[in-house]
Amino acid sequence: MSEYIPSPTDWVREQVEVYEGSGGTDGTTLRDTGLPVIIVTNRGNRTGAIRKTPLMRVKDADNYILVGSRGGAPTNPVWVYNLRADGSVQIRDGTAVYDMRVREVDDAEERARLWDVAVAAFPPYEDYRNRTERVIPVFVAEPA
Repeated sequence: MSEYIPSPTDWVREQVEVYEGSGGTDGTTLRDTGLPVIIVTNRGNRTGAIRKTPLMRVKDADNYILVGSRGGAPTNPVWVYNLRADGSVQIRDGTAVYDMRVREVDDAEERARLWDVAVAAFPPYEDYRNRTERVIPVFVAEPA
């Protein structure tokens, strides 16, 4: 089993600790927004270590949409590169945990539809897109 390396970002590390430490009954919303988050567990693309990231909970039927917005920053979040290297993830949604397979969405029509679903769940995504010159990566996590 690979070693878990907590995030160097305080709020991310703390959110994961509270979420998982409670078995998924506490820490399930993004800081002061009240909006639901999931925990995505994946393997680091360089270290092979286990990484855990809270992301907005965006559902599309049985699938989850993962948006690499990083608040509209000019670079992708590190987890984007991890998912591109290894699409096997585990998603914790409250008390439920799912093994899932992730794929990056390249098809323009599918991407546009999923982007609309993501913005409906978390409207700031649209502001983030307008704030950056990069194309924000969109992934779909599907049951394994």
